[in-house]
Parts: sequence; structure tokens; C-alpha cells
Amino acid sequence: MVEIKALSVTQLGTYVKNIFDAEEMLHDINVFGEISGFSVTRDIAYFTLKDENALLSCVLFGASRFPTIKNGDSVILTGTPRFYVKGGKLNFNVSKVSPYGQGQLYLQFLQLKEKLEKEGLFDASHKIEIPQDVKRIGVVTSEGGAVIQDIINVSSRRDPMVNIVLYPVKVQGVDAEKEIAKGINFFSDYDVDVVIVARGGGSLEDLQPYNTEIVARATYECKKPIVSAVGHETDFTIIDFVSDLRAPTPSAAAELVCVDRVSQIALYKKLYSNFKLCFDRFMQNKQSALELRAIRLEKGAEKVVSGGKMKLNSLISRLNSATMNMYNDKIYSLGVVEKTLKSLNPIDVLKRGFAKVEIDGKSIESVEDVEIGSEIVTYLKDGKITAKTSSVERRKYEF
Repeated sequence: MVEIKALSVTQLGTYVKNIFDAEEMLHDINVFGEISGFSVTRDIAYFTLKDENALLSCVLFGASRFPTIKNGDSVILTGTPRFYVKGGKLNFNVSKVSPYGQGQLYLQFLQLKEKLEKEGLFDASHKIEIPQDVKRIGVVTSEGGAVIQDIINVSSRRDPMVNIVLYPVKVQGVDAEKEIAKGINFFSDYDVDVVIVARGGGSLEDLQPYNTEIVARATYECKKPIVSAVGHETDFTIIDFVSDLRAPTPSAAAELVCVDRVSQIALYKKLYSNFKLCFDRFMQNKQSALELRAIRLEKGAEKVVSGGKMKLNSLISRLNSATMNMYNDKIYSLGVVEKTLKSLNPIDVLKRGFAKVEIDGKSIESVEDVEIGSEIVTYLKDGKITAKTSSVERRKYEF
């Protein structure tokens, strides 16, 4: 049996590290390329230096001394490559950073941005307003990963009734921009209210598909409102300028397009409760006021009735008095008339010793009316006397 000699991982890593450490020609060398994936943790910067064919992981201690470094910068780095045995990783430890013009990808970004801006693809007049009541959302993103799940979670939490239609695409790599543009074109004529184009954060080259002309023009020509949610809040891409609304993250995009119906329903319930409480209080106040008014009206009615009774009794008393006075006046007048009539009654006159004399049924008022031999009828109070005149004495009597 042949014994196989083998190195441990630590032995091999240490061997490689010793090679780099011993090679003087690799100490304090200059390397140029484009910065990508720049981030800082505890004043230590981690980023990648790249060109068209290769990547180099870099570490910069004391990052606060270089505040102007950003993604897309073309730089010359001075430093030493170090192999870390424990992590099995080669890093370029940077000691100096010098500018080397703008990075090619960033330059392309600026050139395309300027071109499309001149053509009017960024004009606010072309923006479509996001609907207030979104029922169906079209999403253009990767089928796997956290982005689509974040959008589903946020949308469902805010509006359980909203529907999400996914058009799965590559979000980076070869021909990713063609798939993204195709997804946008698909939703342009599909039954959705709004389209979200989304992906997570990444380096400038990772976001390159969203900085292409084909995606920009598909976004501009889409008939549906588009919300771009590409990268992190600090990442800006061409689609952000063309889209109708930019969201800092995919989750924020879902927040922006979905009405918070759960909170809305809770608010409506609270408003209904407050309205009912106010209405009940209003009705109670009105009922109390109505009851008070009824009491006042009843008292007022009693007062009016009492006053009316007093006035009626007064009127009745006055009417009775007037009637009695009128009756007495009539009785008195009737007595006067009766007395007058009585005084004129021939019977009464006869009773007082007077007599009525007639000749041939005619009253005799004067002796001139009497001739000798006339038959005279004399009426007394208890009878009549008939006689013939034998003589007539004509003389006037003085009374």
C-alpha cells in the first residue's frame, strides 16, 4: 500500500501566505481599475477593484481619510496583496488612493442619462399618476430571492385583497435587460393597475441592466404606471428617472402602491364609533331639549288656558250683566209701553167715568154732529145705552 502525502488546509494556506509576504515585488505596488460594491464598516472600507476581465477584493483601513471615494470611480490603488489563511481569501490592503478618471460603466450611465433627458424621457408631463385604489399589481423581478417575497408580504399586510402577478426575469447578467424590457412590455397591455420593476441592491455592474436604453424606452412607452424599486435608497439607475415613481426599496414600492386597508378599516370603525357616540349624544340632547320644551309648552298652555278661562268668565259675566241690563231695560220699556197702552185703552178710559158716543156706528166728537131725533149709542164701562135726542144744546165747556 502506497502512503499518500498530503498537506493540511492550514499548511497550504500558510505556504501561499509566505509566498506573498516574501515577494518584495508585490509590496507597495500600484493597481488601477474601477471601484464597485463600496461599503464601510467601523471605518474599514470593503470594495472590489475591477476591469473588463477580472476582480480584486480590497480592504482600506481608515476609510474616513478618503471621504470622496464612491462606486464607479476609476482609481490607482497603492498597497500590498495579503492572503488570509483563516478565511482563505486574498485581499489587496490599500494604503493610498489616487484618482484615475471616471469608470467606464459610470461614464456610460452619464452619457445615456444625458441623451434620454434631452429626448424628454424624464419629463414630468409624461408621468402617469399612481391609482388610488390598486387591485392588481404586476411585478417584474426575479422569481427567487427576497424581493418578490417582500413585495407579497407588504402588499398582503396592507391590503389582503390585492392580487400580484409576477413576470419572472433575470435581474443581472447577460441579456437581463432584454428580459426586463419584455416583462414591462407584457404588462403594458395586461390587466394590472400598476407595475413594479424591482431588484435588491448591488454594485454598478449588477444594476447595469436597469441602466440600459432598451429598459428605459420600454418604461417610457408602457401604458401602465411604473414604480421603479431598484437597489438601495442610495442607488440611482436610468429607470428611476424614466419611471412614474421611484421607491427606495421594493418593500417601499409595495407600501406606496397599496392602500393600507387594514388601518383604513380600523379608522372607519373608529370613525363610525365616534359618529355613533356623537349621534347618540345629539339625540339625547335633542330629546332632553324636546322634553323640556314640552314641559314649557304644557305650562305655557296651562297658563294660556287659565288666562283664556279668566277672560271667558269675564266675558260671560259681562255678557250676563249686559244681558240682564238689556233685559231690565226692555222690561222697563215694555212697562212704559204697557202703561202707555193701558192709559190709551178705551176700557180703562171708560172706567174712569168717560163714555163713547156713536151715531150710526160713527164716533161723535162734537154736538154739531148730533141732530134732534138722532139715535145715539152711548158706551159705558159695563154696557151701552141707546137713546134718541129730543133736544141739542150747543155750548162750549171750559176745563
